[in-house]
Amino acid sequence: MTLLWINLAFVFIFSFLARYVASTRISYVSTISPVYIKPNKVFVLCALLSLVLIAGLRANIGDTYVYIDVFKKNDFTWSYIISKKDIGFGIFQMILKHFSTDPQIMIFTTALITNGLVVFVLYNYSRIFELSLYVYITGGLFLVSMNGIRQVLAAAIAFTGIRFLMEGSWKKYILVVLLASLFHQSALILIPIYFIVRFKAWSKVTIALILLSIVIVTGYGYFSSLLFSAIKDTQYANYKNFHEGGANVIRGVVYAVPLLIAFVGRNKLRRMFPNSDIVINMTLLGFVFMVVSTQNWIFARVSIYFDFYYLILISWIIKLFREKDEKLIYYAIIICYLAYYYYEDVISLNIIYNSNYFNW
Repeated sequence: MTLLWINLAFVFIFSFLARYVASTRISYVSTISPVYIKPNKVFVLCALLSLVLIAGLRANIGDTYVYIDVFKKNDFTWSYIISKKDIGFGIFQMILKHFSTDPQIMIFTTALITNGLVVFVLYNYSRIFELSLYVYITGGLFLVSMNGIRQVLAAAIAFTGIRFLMEGSWKKYILVVLLASLFHQSALILIPIYFIVRFKAWSKVTIALILLSIVIVTGYGYFSSLLFSAIKDTQYANYKNFHEGGANVIRGVVYAVPLLIAFVGRNKLRRMFPNSDIVINMTLLGFVFMVVSTQNWIFARVSIYFDFYYLILISWIIKLFREKDEKLIYYAIIICYLAYYYYEDVISLNIIYNSNYFNW
């Protein structure tokens, strides 16, 4: 964990400096990119470099070893790629293997693309840049990116479609989602989601989504039998045999608090960030899937597509408080997420980070 702690410190310091010495202060705020201060690009790149080096030069974490083994054993011919699921990732590996047979090139390049896309979007939409990156790490999503490599890569690609989602350019948004689905087909869920999230936040639809999650949890046995029956002939049929239990309830609580604050300050947030409804609705859907995942952890994988919007939301909720209270809330978020990070990665998961390049 030592390098992960060092990474957290570096990323927070560099991203804080990026906002603190921001060279551009925008007087006109568009409805698409509502950020008042553009972080300093040099420090943004320093923060990104730390994320990429730690994620890209790892030798373990989650199913990393599986991806390493697949990369080593296969030649990635066209016949092999077509015979497997998610051909985009197969083509991606085929290209990389022309340059090197060392699987580290695949791990590093994936980390570079995933984190690069995430940082790029947060650079444009996060109100307090360092807070979004801090929660990206301490909230667990950065660690997940080193576990579910393909899916988080697909989610990061889909995340770049946020502008089209806010503009209402459904054709362009769907093209981005289709590109993401080449790396993980589950990204296709975001196509119908486009038409669900473009309603006013905290409307009757919001209440319906929350009630739906409660109904699913209380009647999970019936719901799961219907779901797994529907996907029995797809590549996800084996999820029926997934028996690792439910996600930690604490994760649901962590997810719920920013949403509760956003609800209380919904009118002020809408004035500051005209398209915040979409961010809230995407975050709310992530919360719904997180609640359902308390019954079966596999549903937490679906919430990955919505977790990035959570990073944007949490950077805005500080501005919903009185100016004299903002600093207190800022420090409270830092402390609470640090405690959660320690609980999740040290106590609960006992994460051990290994690298062939860092000998700490």
